[in-house]
Amino acid sequence: MADGSYRRERWRALVACVLLFLAYFLVPVEPDPNGLRLTLRSAGTLLLVIAVALLVTGQVRRQLTAPAGGVEIRSLINLVVALVAGLLVFALADYVVADSQPGQFVGLDTRVDAFYFALTTLTTVGYGDVHAQGQIARILVCVQMGFSIGVIATGASIVVKQLTQRPRRR
Repeated sequence: MADGSYRRERWRALVACVLLFLAYFLVPVEPDPNGLRLTLRSAGTLLLVIAVALLVTGQVRRQLTAPAGGVEIRSLINLVVALVAGLLVFALADYVVADSQPGQFVGLDTRVDAFYFALTTLTTVGYGDVHAQGQIARILVCVQMGFSIGVIATGASIVVKQLTQRPRRR
């Protein structure tokens, strides 16, 4: 890939990640007493989680099936963006549960708290200052851990492997 094209791909990835973070912080998630709207929002969230899971697993599959040295940078950059999207979807889900069901999480009051919790869960650091307490939160975190181990960790290891094996440009 030519240097200009490589820079464009990196720029697009950066813009995509910034837009994902903006969406994460701006999407409205207030509790809704209207049962139909709440059901539609819940279904939309579930579809979003499924779409991100399919996107990430598709990118992981492409990386795993590519011939040695045949991984193109666009595919690798798409994987990075998909990994960021996966992290933000779980952070938003954690925040929605914490906001709509007080007592489900301890120490999770803001979107920053939710992002922090999702990131510490993803990286398996888990400081313990924020944790799931209720059954709904624990189920969500179990799904998040499974997704993190099975999909995000695999994707992240592929990204690191591909970046460390790429020949250095001079």
